[in-house]
Amino acid sequence: MPIADNFTSIFSKDWEINFTQCLPNGFLKYTDLCNILQLTAAAHSEVGGISFSDMQEFNQAWVLSRMRVEILELPKWKDVVTVKTWINTLENSRSVRALEMYVNGNKIVGCETFWAVFNTEIRRPEALSLPFKHFELYPEHKATQKTFSKINLNNETEMVFEKTVALSDLDIVNHVNNVKYLEWCLDFVDVEFILNQKIKSFEMNFLKELSLKDKVIIHENLNSESLIFSITKENKTCFALQLNLK
Repeated sequence: MPIADNFTSIFSKDWEINFTQCLPNGFLKYTDLCNILQLTAAAHSEVGGISFSDMQEFNQAWVLSRMRVEILELPKWKDVVTVKTWINTLENSRSVRALEMYVNGNKIVGCETFWAVFNTEIRRPEALSLPFKHFELYPEHKATQKTFSKINLNNETEMVFEKTVALSDLDIVNHVNNVKYLEWCLDFVDVEFILNQKIKSFEMNFLKELSLKDKVIIHENLNSESLIFSITKENKTCFALQLNLK
């Protein structure tokens, strides 16, 4: 699609929280929080002419490499949230995008994401084939207090589950959708941490893609301040998650 007439470098979109997105306590699921943030990023890329459809003309897609989410509070059922997004950096095959979520004008979530351009045929990163200079960049305008980091996986972990990737885990890029990794791990977190909103921030590192029928192992390392999960395939780490507790 061509660049939309209403394109702006800082983009915002409203979403109403519906009951299918909520936990039994009536608050938004962490997985659906990530979905809303990413759908907003996708909507901005759509009006800016660098959407999935635009990029597929060159067999390209944006894939998420790292994500940090800081949470003051979660929205609840029937809340209307406003998500704002802008790009911090964009060059060649890499981009850092910031997102913020508001309810009634109050910021409740900040997020920093790191994206790579991925060739969907050869399954490798490459430079973006579409023009992007019309996006104004805001390198100093941060959405989070801390930037994303490499999660420390050196400590001893415990295996908690083995899984085979199913069709329902895949997305349009034909690999496991990034939110699925988070969902798999959260199923092994103490229910009270989630229902009582004890998670103040979390970080995800996406290291290797997973495909249909891949066999993976989920590992965990728990301490008083954070919960660290990793997902491996054939002893190679594909994903890491760190949940930081209040």
